[in-house]
Amino acid sequence: MALQDAHERLLSDLRVSVTDRCNFRCRYCMPAEGMPWIDRAEILSFEEIERLVRLFVALGVEDVRLTGGEPLVRREFPLLVSRLATIEGLRDLSLTTNGYLLARDAEALVAAGIGRVNVSIDSLARGRFFEVTRRDALEQVLAGLEAIAAFPQVRPIKVNAVPMPGFGAGEVSRFCELARSRNFQVRFIEFMPLDGDRSWRADDVLSGAEARALVEAEHPLRELPREPHSTARVYAFADGEGEIGFVNPVSEPFCADCNRIRLTADGKLRTCLFSQHETDLRGPLRAGASDTELEQVVREAVWRKELKHRINEPGFRPPARTMSAIGG
Repeated sequence: MALQDAHERLLSDLRVSVTDRCNFRCRYCMPAEGMPWIDRAEILSFEEIERLVRLFVALGVEDVRLTGGEPLVRREFPLLVSRLATIEGLRDLSLTTNGYLLARDAEALVAAGIGRVNVSIDSLARGRFFEVTRRDALEQVLAGLEAIAAFPQVRPIKVNAVPMPGFGAGEVSRFCELARSRNFQVRFIEFMPLDGDRSWRADDVLSGAEARALVEAEHPLRELPREPHSTARVYAFADGEGEIGFVNPVSEPFCADCNRIRLTADGKLRTCLFSQHETDLRGPLRAGASDTELEQVVREAVWRKELKHRINEPGFRPPARTMSAIGG
């Protein structure tokens, strides 16, 4: 029987964080310094991740996305990809990365079985990129993007950008040119209250509608049909190649048909990005729980999945963990 919550949503998409560590310090995700890392002994091993993913796939999960922190800083990460890629019933295995180590690992990741890749690039201007990520690494990230694009079996390639305060028409023009010239899907993701500095304000959010207006001031767009459970509203350029997507969790929540659950790097199951509660899977796993016992824990947690994230409602509280500790 497939995983289902109390709101009759079927859960088929699992985000798996493999580490909370990262080589960037993006302003919407982590503080500049002083980040308390999860102790290495608490991080799930590859064997533990594989066992849990096999369990979730047996319960109806079809799509698994590997995230962090930055997943490519996890030693021998392509080995984990190869172990998961062989799981029968897993339809899609994808990766979200900041791209810094992607040129180094692209060939190994493709050989291991990765099918799709999202690369986070928050600016295509070197100075602005440094301001957002606190790392002077744009050139290396773009090299990683080109390295993975060289493999035609890895498609689509998506470029994720979080418009921070100061993001304007110049940035939009650069991203439009990237999408049109390389046939990537560029996605603008609204700034969410998960930043390490805890400085998020609603006024700082460039809404998807505002970002789309900036694009349409330069290029006409044609809306594409929304795929079931999709987080993005996707548009094709009416006069050229490439796609632009808008992920609007703040201004246009897509909770109604959410099919996603998350496994943190230290083995906690989260049923919403903004959950106030987590369910421990690492403890039972290491205590010798059977798959049947783990399944019962998972089903009970999933049944309690939140109806919505409530960002725009009075009394909203962001989760105690920041984005890097939850998993992107």
